[in-house]
Amino acid sequence: MTQEKAKIKSAASSRYVNAAKVYLKDNLGILLALLVLCVFLSVNPLTAESFLKQKNIFNVLRQISTNLYLACGMTMVIILGGIDLSVGSVIALSGCVAAACVSRYELPIIVALIVGVLIGMVVGMFNGWVIAKTTIPPFIVTLATMNIAKGLAYVYTGGSPVRVVTKEWQFVGAGYIGAVPTPVVILVIVLIVTSIIMNKTQIGRHIYAVGGNDQAARFSGISVSKVKFFVHTYSGIMAGLAGIVLASRMYSGQPTAGEGAEMDAIAAVVVGGTSMAGGSGKIGGTIIGGLIIGVLNNGLNLMNVNSFWQYVVKGCVILLAVYLDFLRSKKSKL
Repeated sequence: MTQEKAKIKSAASSRYVNAAKVYLKDNLGILLALLVLCVFLSVNPLTAESFLKQKNIFNVLRQISTNLYLACGMTMVIILGGIDLSVGSVIALSGCVAAACVSRYELPIIVALIVGVLIGMVVGMFNGWVIAKTTIPPFIVTLATMNIAKGLAYVYTGGSPVRVVTKEWQFVGAGYIGAVPTPVVILVIVLIVTSIIMNKTQIGRHIYAVGGNDQAARFSGISVSKVKFFVHTYSGIMAGLAGIVLASRMYSGQPTAGEGAEMDAIAAVVVGGTSMAGGSGKIGGTIIGGLIIGVLNNGLNLMNVNSFWQYVVKGCVILLAVYLDFLRSKKSKL
């Protein structure tokens, strides 16, 4: 009996080691890029004093968490060969309504959280339904819902922040569970759920199949419409969650919150190695991509780089990542 347990333990250990080796091999380039970036910020005279401080590291982790919620859903969307531009506006709408549930209507915190997530889910379901049932490109559909959600956020709030000062509300985005920031704990749960969906479930296999060739997937019996509906719904749920956490961290629901958030999420996914052509990508790569974007943002802020130039830098990073993906695809076809 002891020998059997030892064999099982040895097999499990070997499986984890092999998985780690494959992960390192697949993501060696971006891991090195992250390491070089961290070393540079650690020794740069402008950032060395602040970068490695606990307060700054926790701040980076909070910012990365919000972006990675979005990136988890965006990874699935881009694997399908689509795009979701509505997530930034959903952050604003869900955060404002959830905050109002607490401050204006005095509803329990749990109800506000559920309402915020439901708003994201409804927008995602609408995106998924239109994309699945029509031939309208995802870019156009989500561009429309981006403007609708943004407009609704401004109409609902009158353009003013919805302030919430209760400690229970602040715990979600600014609190700690032990020594770990609450958003990071939520992120770990989100990453585990997303990883299971993509790697251990039938819908995950179908996402890759549809992204690789939707016609072939349809002929093999896969419901392409259901896959697209699920993926965009999941992306909406992640945006709703991000909106709640961000509103909690800022102590208010802001109609301007989430502006440009979709770009950071797309950047994390693309830098993480997910192909914009669809059909390939891993959540493990997205995690590293999110870390790179988060550390880059933090480093630029610490160096007091003008915010206008920060857009230029991030745009160049996205362009470089897409170009590397192009070279990788071109090489694989040879």
